[in-house]
Amino acid sequence: MQRIQTMTYQLQTWADQYPWLEMLTSLSLVILVAILANFIAKHVVVRGIRALIARINSQHYDVLTQHNVIRRIANIVPAIVIMNGVVTVAHLSEKVISLVQMAAQAFIFFTIALAISEILSIFNVLYQRNPKSRNKPIKGYLQLVKLIIFIVCGLMILGTFLQKDVFTLLAGFGAMAAVLMLVFQNTILSLVASVQISSYDMVRIGDWIEMPSLNADGDVIDMSLHTITVQNFDKTLTTIPTNKLVTDTFKNWRGMSNAGVRRMKRALFIDQTSIHFMTVDEQQRLKEFLLLDQYLDHKNSELANFNQQLSNQAVYNQRRLTNLGTFRAYVEFYLRQHPGIAQNQSILVRQLQPTAQGLPLEIYAFSNTTVWKDYEAIQSDIFDHLIAILPEFGLSIYQAPSGQDFQVLK
Repeated sequence: MQRIQTMTYQLQTWADQYPWLEMLTSLSLVILVAILANFIAKHVVVRGIRALIARINSQHYDVLTQHNVIRRIANIVPAIVIMNGVVTVAHLSEKVISLVQMAAQAFIFFTIALAISEILSIFNVLYQRNPKSRNKPIKGYLQLVKLIIFIVCGLMILGTFLQKDVFTLLAGFGAMAAVLMLVFQNTILSLVASVQISSYDMVRIGDWIEMPSLNADGDVIDMSLHTITVQNFDKTLTTIPTNKLVTDTFKNWRGMSNAGVRRMKRALFIDQTSIHFMTVDEQQRLKEFLLLDQYLDHKNSELANFNQQLSNQAVYNQRRLTNLGTFRAYVEFYLRQHPGIAQNQSILVRQLQPTAQGLPLEIYAFSNTTVWKDYEAIQSDIFDHLIAILPEFGLSIYQAPSGQDFQVLK
């Protein structure tokens, strides 16, 4: 026993001659304990908690494991070990101990801020799985909360190294309010715009919006605090600053989607030289082939009663059927029978102001679908038929002469 005490005394005496060795040994032990604690926290505790979460709520397990919140929180364990264990290291100066403790504490603050940010991201993902989230996205508000958290974290880290209270630092920043307002100008404008957009329900994810000033024409696929992302129909992406939706004009096609119909507004340019009064033979032919007998009989009866009152007037003062008026009646009749036209919406066939390119005959109606492909097919089908049947009324489409027309004239 005495021999062991003697060896211990000799070892202690020898170690006192080399203080740096004792310090290095103690520091190595602290680092080794921190590594061991980190291993236990991440490979034992974290895995156990993940397995427990998988059993309790397997529906959202993929989201929880994707963002690694538990793993980030586990990073605090080695920092706590180092912060408390560095005090036991022999021959280490007070300044170094204080600096290591402040660095470990700053790391803990930053890790907690990252963990809270991940929790908010998980909440946003879970919220987006709710169908109602398309009408009320919260991503912008969560980003604002994250910004505030990191600002507070930065102030706490700064206060740790300066050894001052956070509220004291906040009081000192009062004089820098104007500078902060300038630095975070876009953030403040975007926050106000996000509140307005959400309050007035101006834009939702999935809406088709059109903003010519920024060449945006497509579906909204993402809404954040600072930007709104639009996927254009050519598959390109346009990023719009959030406040632009409040300050600039844009068109939202959501009303069309909700109504389930899409407007059709297109004109045929009729050659004005082909417009004339119809003869009896032409009327009879149209009765036989175009199912306009009811319209023609009604119109002839109406004109006969009107012209009877003008019996003493000249013939050219009397009203007569025209091929263009009969064609307008046929177009409206055709639209009323077409299965692709919404019959509960407005259906108009009207003349516009004559131009040098002919007389525009505009068709104003609504298709009973908003699907782009089906809408174009319905519109094309209608105008294919109308252009093809125009000659039956003695009408022709105006078309500017081409080089081939001049060659024929030669």
